Amino acid sequence: MTAHLKYLAHYSTDIQQQVSNLIEEKKLKSYLLGQFPTPHDMTTDKALRQYTQALKQQFLKKSAPLSQVKYDDKIHIINNALGLHTYVSRVQGNKLKSKNEIKIGSIFKKAPQALLNMIVVHELAHLKEKEHDKAFYKLCQHMLPNYHQLELMTRIYLTELENNGSIYS
Repeated sequence: MTAHLKYLAHYSTDIQQQVSNLIEEKKLKSYLLGQFPTPHDMTTDKALRQYTQALKQQFLKKSAPLSQVKYDDKIHIINNALGLHTYVSRVQGNKLKSKNEIKIGSIFKKAPQALLNMIVVHELAHLKEKEHDKAFYKLCQHMLPNYHQLELMTRIYLTELENNGSIYS
């Protein structure tokens, strides 16, 4: 396994070989641009919050409210993650209060809309399902029917980012 395919380690050797061939032929960027010609325009925390709240309202109306949604520069480096869903429960009098936050890696400020959508759906799914189990992925697919394909494309996008930087330069 080559280091330049670390994001694709759990995919079939056929998929890894196809991506490796695109890298060797220096065609991965053009492949990604063919799939996703333009980046999204949600580059502020406010825009990301509105977008996330709209998806939450559409699919998870009865779930706990979000206290914060924002981009975070430190996520990819520290947590080796793309986004984080955190929750803190505390007792206030005789009530249990929980605070839910979603943070998305800043590398997705200039990403394709579909890939940002996949990350947001993933983090929203954690409001109902804490573990990455069958119920979690079923919820992800309910909110985004092509979730698994977009997860693969996100990993391919990250491979190109790490090897050559942004595809929108």
